[in-house]
Amino acid sequence: MTGLKKSEIKRAALVKATIYLVNNQGFHAAPMAKIAKLANVSPATIYLYFENKQDLINQVYKEVKQEYMVYAFETYTDDLSVESGFEMVWRRMADYKLKDIEKGFFLSQCENTPMIDEASRQEGIKNLAPLLDLWNRGITENSIKDLSHYVLYAYSIYPLAFLLNAQKRGDFKITKDHLNHAYQAAWDSIKK
Repeated sequence: MTGLKKSEIKRAALVKATIYLVNNQGFHAAPMAKIAKLANVSPATIYLYFENKQDLINQVYKEVKQEYMVYAFETYTDDLSVESGFEMVWRRMADYKLKDIEKGFFLSQCENTPMIDEASRQEGIKNLAPLLDLWNRGITENSIKDLSHYVLYAYSIYPLAFLLNAQKRGDFKITKDHLNHAYQAAWDSIKK
């Protein structure tokens, strides 16, 4: 049990170091040796858990994306109205990103880089299935605009990343009122 626990601690340290370095120095300025040093493990230890840097970035992305989606949909049920369901999911997404700004920022970075391979990106999209189903129901019920899921996401979910990035840089402090206005703008952008 001790070996397993030590192994989990080392892997978690590598994940945390990867998120930190990618957020603060970018993907290309986060070499494996630097990640290992920050995680306080030998560079060879990384290869016990990950094949290479691409695998490391993709695995961390998938883990964080899944954690984010589990949190976002934890209280969601299919019996909610489209508007209530969307609001619940949107607010939980915002809450997750604000509670763990480093992981939220990491996800934003990943959405805008070719470092994430297509298989990992598609796995991340699968985690969005309940939201996509909700949007499909809204389109069928004529309560939201009949637009591509990408357009719906761009107008209603992606602006959270912009606000988060502005807060992380220190340009803006997100308040409860800002979140309420941002939610209303998100809903207004997709409702029919």
